[in-house]
Amino acid sequence: MTAPSITAVPFFSPELFEGDREALLEIVHAVGTGPEQKFILGERTARLERELAGRTGARAAVACSSGTSALTLILAAMGVGPGDEVIVPAFGCAPLAATVVDAGARPVFADVDPVRLTVDPAAAESLITSRTRVLLAAHMFSVMADMPAFRELADRRGLRLVEDSALAQGGTLRGRPAGRWGDAGLYSFVQVKTFGMPGEGGVVVTDDTALAAEVRMLRNHGQDGVHRFVHHRIGHNSRFDEVMAAFQLHRLPGLDGRLARRAEISAHYSRRFAPLAERGLVAPPEGGDGRFHYVYTVLTECRDALRAHLAERGVAAHVYYPRSLPAQPAFAPYARPGGSWPNAEAAARRNISLPLYPNLTDAQVEHIADAVCAFTETSAFTETSAFTDTSTFTDTSAFTETSAFTDADRGRA
Repeated sequence: MTAPSITAVPFFSPELFEGDREALLEIVHAVGTGPEQKFILGERTARLERELAGRTGARAAVACSSGTSALTLILAAMGVGPGDEVIVPAFGCAPLAATVVDAGARPVFADVDPVRLTVDPAAAESLITSRTRVLLAAHMFSVMADMPAFRELADRRGLRLVEDSALAQGGTLRGRPAGRWGDAGLYSFVQVKTFGMPGEGGVVVTDDTALAAEVRMLRNHGQDGVHRFVHHRIGHNSRFDEVMAAFQLHRLPGLDGRLARRAEISAHYSRRFAPLAERGLVAPPEGGDGRFHYVYTVLTECRDALRAHLAERGVAAHVYYPRSLPAQPAFAPYARPGGSWPNAEAAARRNISLPLYPNLTDAQVEHIADAVCAFTETSAFTETSAFTDTSTFTDTSAFTETSAFTDADRGRA
């Protein structure tokens, strides 16, 4: 890749859907003027569900209003409620804990693996009690959680396994798609996700057809889809929009190409940044099983200085989770007294993400990589790098090692 002069690179692309403008306008007109006047949960939504189920190999896919709502519906369908405990990552997005609290249950925070930055199976197992109902594993940035270990743990301890793959659509581990290791998984379609759209949306994927039926009922005020205004359960308004369903169907054939471009950019970053680990800036390895390419995140003790350095060169960076979940005011009351989550706290302190979207040009990618590399030569970096733990992300075996997991076990999800 070669780079001419670049002035500004936004973190979120303002032109993600520019090539689909005419198609979107046509879809809005078609849905708005259609004789059936079906704006939610129509045939377009049903077709999208069938396409996604077929793509992932799931027995059922249920579209809903967001990734957060998908997680809410899964927990409700599993009967999680007051008195129950759900083991969740100590580092990640707020809905991991908020949906558990909203269900009336207690989130139990487990520390994360220092390499993957996803919840550590050993830490999770140590927290299992008689009240534990669900293990909630979530993929993070560009690395899948150790799902074989979680699948074995859930089966051995008789627990439900929920796989929050909201940002991991397109990832695979041992040939199995992200979202397909748990009793239920989910994806998010919010704009910046790998299969994002100009609106909110999500989907639940599962092989448990009874669970899928409960999710379908719960997403539409507890109605079964056959008898309108007969409410079997207290449900939610989490219905999927027909315009967005048609738009996602329009864009689905191009998804693999967009994922490939993300992977290409990610690989280039990793090649450029690999030598920086010994200086104290660590990045994900190039390739590896269990990878996806939603966000490209590096770790450094001088994050704020790097962010300022990039901004001076027109590159916008983003810090996703500057606090661990137990340190958030909303969730601190649920954190165990005296608890410690050192890996989560280190990840919150050190993570910073670079632009990664399919319509980045080669020149923009090179400009970003050049700016990061140049930062490691500045005094702001060299004075701090001595305090950086350079082991994180550098042990690439973490992305290829697998626990004992038989073909028969793989069939249970």
